[in-house]
Amino acid sequence: RTASPLCFAFVNLASPADAACFRAHFGGFRQWAVRTSKVCNVSWASADQQGLEANIERYRNSSVMHGSVAEEHRPLYLVNGVPVKFPKKTKRLWPPHESFGLRAHSK
Repeated sequence: RTASPLCFAFVNLASPADAACFRAHFGGFRQWAVRTSKVCNVSWASADQQGLEANIERYRNSSVMHGSVAEEHRPLYLVNGVPVKFPKKTKRLWPPHESFGLRAHSK
């Protein structure tokens, strides 16, 4: 509806050293390309969201992958920095609920 980002990302890094470097660089980051007061907070995902396969399984059947959601608002799957097609759904997808994202915008 608003085309405003939900302002979160899941980044799957290849090693603990990569994760530490990423955290050091992006923790507290605020030099965004657009004017905003948002500050980046880096934290570990819960155990059920650890790893590439867990995240693919979480999002492949999510309403965010429904045809009514523009491609630029869907999860982006990169391999060696190159976008690749997200694995196909395995269930019927429902469109996002009307309140999708409102909680994130109210923070």
